Amino acid sequence: MSSPTSPTPTAAPPHVPSAARPAGSTDGLPDPRRWRALAVLALAQFMVVLDVTIANVALPAIQTDLGFSALDLQWVVGAYTLAFGGLLLLGGRTADLLGRRRMLSVGLGVFALASLGAGLAPSSGALIAFRALQGVGAALLSPAALSIVTVTFAPGRERGIALGVWGALAGLGGTAGVVAGGLLIDSLGWEWVFFVNVPIALAALVAIPVFIRESRADASARSFDVTGAVLATAGVSAVVLGVIRSDVMGWGSAEVLALVGGGALLLIAFAVVETRAAAPLVPPRLARSRPLALSGVALALNGSAFIGMFYLSAIFMQGVRGASAIETGLQFVPMGVTAVAGAMVAQSLVGRLGARPVIALGALLGGGSLLLLSTATAGGSYAGDLLPGFLLFGASISLIGVPAQIGAVTEVTDQDAGAASGLLSAGYQVGSALGLAVITTIATGHVDDLLGGGATQAVAQAAGFERGLQVAAGLAVANLVIAFALSGRRVPAHALAADAAIVDGPVPVPLAH
Repeated sequence: MSSPTSPTPTAAPPHVPSAARPAGSTDGLPDPRRWRALAVLALAQFMVVLDVTIANVALPAIQTDLGFSALDLQWVVGAYTLAFGGLLLLGGRTADLLGRRRMLSVGLGVFALASLGAGLAPSSGALIAFRALQGVGAALLSPAALSIVTVTFAPGRERGIALGVWGALAGLGGTAGVVAGGLLIDSLGWEWVFFVNVPIALAALVAIPVFIRESRADASARSFDVTGAVLATAGVSAVVLGVIRSDVMGWGSAEVLALVGGGALLLIAFAVVETRAAAPLVPPRLARSRPLALSGVALALNGSAFIGMFYLSAIFMQGVRGASAIETGLQFVPMGVTAVAGAMVAQSLVGRLGARPVIALGALLGGGSLLLLSTATAGGSYAGDLLPGFLLFGASISLIGVPAQIGAVTEVTDQDAGAASGLLSAGYQVGSALGLAVITTIATGHVDDLLGGGATQAVAQAAGFERGLQVAAGLAVANLVIAFALSGRRVPAHALAADAAIVDGPVPVPLAH
């Protein structure tokens, strides 16, 4: 990994043994099936992105049907993002060593079975368990899919086109999710937001062996850092649970202190294990990359702000403003449009100005737009209360996501493709889970205080929405710190075209988890 200013395109090592040859080459010639392979990979990614946004729109219906409390409802989203983010590094390493096509197929199978189980879930606990299993499947398939794209297409213009198509279809999946989710919920029920994944996954599973070749990294030791994966996932989960329980027990309670402190100790143990593991989840050359670390933090903050906003807004529009599920989905669409436009503008600006001013602009625009959204009222108009904030926020997260991703992928080799994509996505997913826990805990606590003081349910929920978005705005503005820590040099245009990778979680389209 290098800084965003490096003009060097992603390249394979000078000598690539047969086991590590790019999936798209045969004796040095491009695979004629590579564009069909891209279509299959994009279909798998479309499904993962579709699932995230579709589930958010379904939250009010799920809460009513399965009896979730206001505080526990976040686990419908949080269980998925925790499992996804916590296991992404292991998923990327597994794909590199055992075979990217193999792990793509395994991940799709797990995701399909978990989706079927989620749709059939008879209780809140069962749904949370199946959502976590969906996260496991996504953690296996997503880094495998992106690394296949990376090694199938040659560095330069062709890889840039492939990654652009990948990102565009991921964004389409996010936008389609909010609309399709509304249609399915209003016509068939919330269960179908999970059932819809099954035929998509089956179609992809049938096409994978036809169009995608197997590839893996050249590694003499076929070993896995399972201990590291368990420590990382358990540590983050304990911290998140501690944050959530603080609303009920208080920050000074023994339970909360034990969860947060224990989680911190597990994460410290993870860091120690990584320095001694024979095959660490994060290769040392990636762990020492300052641009990669800064990009991961930027994407974590970006994910926190977006997931928190999306979660609160979906509940606010249906529970306070009385919108139907399909109306809610359609009202989110303009945000996806400005995110796509913002991604195009951001890539051009990074080439002219460098990453620092673009991320700074995104941070200020994101914080301002969330504060604007927080002023929405129960009786106000959509055009006056919500639309301006959605439009500005969509553009803002692209202004952060694009330069952050460019800085993280400018020198990813085929050897580390899975690990690097998993590391970047993990930052987004884990940050989203932790940020959502903080935002919803503060918002729910404010609602409970107001209800205890005699406020009506509608007034209390509106005030909780406002308080939660204010916290999300603070997380968005925190990216100013990352902007000032980045290099101020510009990124050459040819480096952008070659290496602007779009990653499943942190894609610059906000409706894509």
